[in-house]
Amino acid sequence: MEKVAVTGLGVVSPSGIGRRQFWANIKAGRSFIKKITRFDASRYPSHIAGQIDELEKYSHVSERLLKKIDVFSHMALIAAELALQDAGIDISKEDPNLVGIFLGNALGGWLYAETELRDLYIEGREGVSPYMASAWFPAAPQGQISIYYGIKGFSKTVVADRASSLMAIGYAKKTLNKNKLKLILAGGMEAPVTPYALLCCNTYGGLSTDNEHPEMAYRPFDKKRNGFVIGEGAGIITLESIASAKKRAAPISAYISGYATTCDGVDRIHPAADGRELARAINLALLEAKVSREEIDYICLDGLAVDIWDNSEAEAIKMVFGQRAKEIPVSCPKTMFGNLLGASGALDLIVTILAMEHNLIPPTLNLDEPSPEGLNYVAAKAREVKINKALVISRGRGGINSVLVVEKA
Repeated sequence: MEKVAVTGLGVVSPSGIGRRQFWANIKAGRSFIKKITRFDASRYPSHIAGQIDELEKYSHVSERLLKKIDVFSHMALIAAELALQDAGIDISKEDPNLVGIFLGNALGGWLYAETELRDLYIEGREGVSPYMASAWFPAAPQGQISIYYGIKGFSKTVVADRASSLMAIGYAKKTLNKNKLKLILAGGMEAPVTPYALLCCNTYGGLSTDNEHPEMAYRPFDKKRNGFVIGEGAGIITLESIASAKKRAAPISAYISGYATTCDGVDRIHPAADGRELARAINLALLEAKVSREEIDYICLDGLAVDIWDNSEAEAIKMVFGQRAKEIPVSCPKTMFGNLLGASGALDLIVTILAMEHNLIPPTLNLDEPSPEGLNYVAAKAREVKINKALVISRGRGGINSVLVVEKA
């Protein structure tokens, strides 16, 4: 399998919209997790989140279209436009049959759905928007981006819990390798900060209930961890073959050289405690990338802040890297803006690419007493490290393991 080029980054997150604002806040280690104020969430066990304010200020989307779509599609449209701008691509000059869209999310668009369902029970069917059916379902952002830009190539939406967007990016790489497409918009989006979606997340299990200390609540790999914190946002990248990127003299941000996915297959929710299948996914991704264990300079962690997840992730890293596990810097930057569920892998990849570009590893917040021990955690402050090759790990319920190898351009 050949490497593919990442030529554009589009990010919409609590830490910022656009790569510059996003990176400025990430490298500074600022937390954007706070109490939910958009609606009365006080009766939920967990009512804190990473939230995006004033999304409309950054939008190129018309008011007419906004009435027809959920916020997760809105965020995806903004991230797609930012990615295309960053890549210097005029989509109108591309063959629409050779452009694809590969996106992932876990929940779908629930703000639109729950609002219309409320109207259904109050007003009857006459009160429901005709756009309800097309606004909420997980593939809606793919469809809206396709319509907005006139994209007609082979595309895919992946729903695989938190592993969704990294899996979508992995599939996009494999599709480019088969020469089916020339250009792919790949990534994910999630909008869980709504009344019903927040209820689903609370019943999902694993959320932190430290509502009085929002900025300190998300603490993966720390002895006092008590669950993760949700966040909303979107991350989309443009992927091209290296030849295509060089032909148009595109600014290449990074290369994706390897991808693999495995499944533990032991429980419908929990992963296997031994981390063996995650270790196998790491080894398979390294094999596809033709990268040795000794060459990995940084690992971006999944970091759910739940014992079985953190412990098994650490075990897998130790299993693959042996004594080097104590040397390779690892961190979980999503502690600053929340776990974006199905979009988390895309945001982690973007963070990793920016970390490579600036030779600076962003920190894991709230990591005071490492547990489990034996890994080289980057905590509290960013650390200067030259990164040439890195791993991004993203996992989902039921023991889904997804691993990507990314290399500096």
